[in-house]
This record gives sequence, C-alpha cells and structure tokens, in this order.
Amino acid sequence: MNKTTKILLSLFIGLILSAGMFSAGLLAGIYLPSLSNRASANATTPKDQHALFVPFWEAWDIVHNQYVDQPLDDVALMRGAIRGMMDAIGDKQTYYMDPVVYEDATTQLEGEYEGIGAYVDTSGDYLTIVSPIEGSPAEAAGLKPGDQIVAIDGVDMTGVSPEQARQKVLGPAGSTVTLSIARKGQEEPLEFVLTRAKIVVPSVTSKTLENHIAYIDINQFGDKTTSELMAAIDQTLSQNPKGVIIDLRNDGGGYLQTAIEAASQFIEKGIVLYEQYGDGTRVPHYALGEGRMTNLPIVVLVNEGSASASEVLAGALQDYGRAKLVGVISYGKGSVQQWMPLSDDNGAARVTVAKWLTPHERTIDGIGLTPDYVVEFTEADAANNRDPQLDKAIEVLLGLIGK
Repeated sequence: MNKTTKILLSLFIGLILSAGMFSAGLLAGIYLPSLSNRASANATTPKDQHALFVPFWEAWDIVHNQYVDQPLDDVALMRGAIRGMMDAIGDKQTYYMDPVVYEDATTQLEGEYEGIGAYVDTSGDYLTIVSPIEGSPAEAAGLKPGDQIVAIDGVDMTGVSPEQARQKVLGPAGSTVTLSIARKGQEEPLEFVLTRAKIVVPSVTSKTLENHIAYIDINQFGDKTTSELMAAIDQTLSQNPKGVIIDLRNDGGGYLQTAIEAASQFIEKGIVLYEQYGDGTRVPHYALGEGRMTNLPIVVLVNEGSASASEVLAGALQDYGRAKLVGVISYGKGSVQQWMPLSDDNGAARVTVAKWLTPHERTIDGIGLTPDYVVEFTEADAANNRDPQLDKAIEVLLGLIGK
C-alpha cells in the first residue's frame, strides 16, 4: 500500500502500536516508599505537604492490612498511584509511561519495533486504527482507518484503557494475535489473525515526479529523521527539481528539535515557533541557517493525521509564505510534552510543559491548520488508487513554478 491508501483516518495523537510521540524528555525522579519506610517517606516529603499525604498513607495501610489477598505488589501500587495522579490532571497528553510503554516509545522513535505495524489512536473508548504502515502485517490483513479493536485474543476490551490494549497488541516478531474489529458499516465485529513482525519504518522517503517535481514524504520526526531528510534533499537536488512537495499526511509528530531542524532546510531565517509556558513566558525557536531548499517553491500535504511536529513545520512554512498547504484541516496538537524518566527504571512522566504558536503567533491546539486548498480524500479514492490531494498539490506547485 502506498501513501495514497493511508489518508482517510479518524485522528492521531500519538501512538504507532509502540509509541507516543512529541518532544524529548528531561530527567526527574519520584519515590514512594514501602510501608516499612514510613519514616523515610515523611523525611523526604516537604513539611508543608505532610498533612496532605495523610489520607494516602491511610489508604496504603488499609489495603496492606485489610485486603483479602496478601502480599500486595508494592511496586504496582506505587506505579498505580503515579498513574492516578497524572490522570487526575485531566490532560490527555499528560500521563504516566510505565517501563514497557516508555521503552517501546523510545524504541519507536529510533525507527523500528516489533508489532503489527499500525498508527493508532488511544484517546477514545477503544484502541483505534489510524492507518496501517506500508508493508506491515496490519496492511496485509486489511485493517482500515477507523477500525476499533474491541477484543484481543478473545478478551473483551470494553472498559480496558486503549493504552493497555495497545500493549496487548505488541509482541515479539513471529507470534500471532487475534483482533476483533468493530468497523463502520459492519453489524458484527470482524476477526483478524495477524503475525507480528519487526517493523522498520524509514521516517523520510523521496522520489522525483514528472515535470521535475521533488516529492519528500516525512512520516515522523524521530532520531534518524534529520539525517534521512538531508539524504533525501541531496538525492532530489541532484535531479535539479523546479519545486518540492512535502507530504506530512498521517505524520503524528515526534521531537520538537527535529521539527526545527527540518524547517531550517526550507526557511532561510526567522522564528520557526514560539513555546509559551504557564507563567506567560514565550520562548522563540529560530531557524538554524544553511538550509538547502530555501528558494524552491513548496506545497505541503496535510490531513487529520498531521499533528504536533508536522504542524510545526507546516505552520512555519505557511506563515512565511514559503508553501501552500493542500489537504484537510490538520489534527491540532499545539502543545509540547517532555518525557521525564523516573528513578529505578520505573518509567517516565510524560507532561505537557508548554503550548506552541506559529511564527505569526497563531495557536493551533484543538484547531489545526487550515489548508490553502481544501481537498478531501474519500474511501472511493482509496479503493480506486486515486490521490486527489496529491493531484491538487502538483497542480498548485506547477502554478507556483510558472510564476
């Protein structure tokens, strides 16, 4: 399946059946002691919070003294307490990443993992397919955007958090998993048996289209994206292109710094974005200079799956008049998260630390970027191997080249 069959989707904020995305983390730590270390807990808890934590320790004592099945797993209780604290904030982008989630999240941004190969959404009631990855078991099995995973290996996922469901779908290459899928238009769930595989996902691919048009597809902003983008630019420049199409459809984001590095290849100078913190502080991030494609005409493709770092790039190019946007309104994730590792390999706290604004100080959180040319991509288009969005991008770019 090529890019054109991956366009129609519900939404994406995050996860690629292995990974949450968005800005990299800072070190921090937290420690909840066992019952026998209560004195140590009081010693490390700020004095002005001793009274606040009395109910917590009362509950700790109650379950350790009264719960029917003993002994309890203190580590699981500690991690559950962290998870509950993060969930109580009420921000779906702020949550506890247990050690398994944290490991596979960082692995995914390295460009490979083991699983079924699908971009997923974990914000609803069920784990939902955003789009299969090209060449993956998910694509081969026929999973489609919008498919909801309602059971895994015969176990009902109703009431199970989508993140927990995502972890159940992950597994070693060669193993199998059975998914029951609720699909729009189907009265009964569909059943798929998939064999997991090692998924290697280049974050950047490129080719040359007719009329000397360079096409660069960026599907995430991970560890290797900058080097892969530079290689793609070198390859396309060797073909003497007259214009460039940057395809950010279904790109759910990644590292903020990588987005800045990517934007710097197309913007000669100026602010790429602002980070705005809770105290009102606004920090500008500038293009790094020495861009390789700062003069060629550009058209950027976006859709509902274009989020976070991809919106940083698209928003900057649109604000500076460096590119026209074609497609449909992007996802609208205008916030920055940091992954803050916790001590003793207990995972990480993923915390929203700032909002971000485009160079013209537009906020896109919950709003998205509106394309200059709105073009839908339908199920009929996918079924007939058509890509009206790419066709329009070529038309617009030829018009820019001809000016």
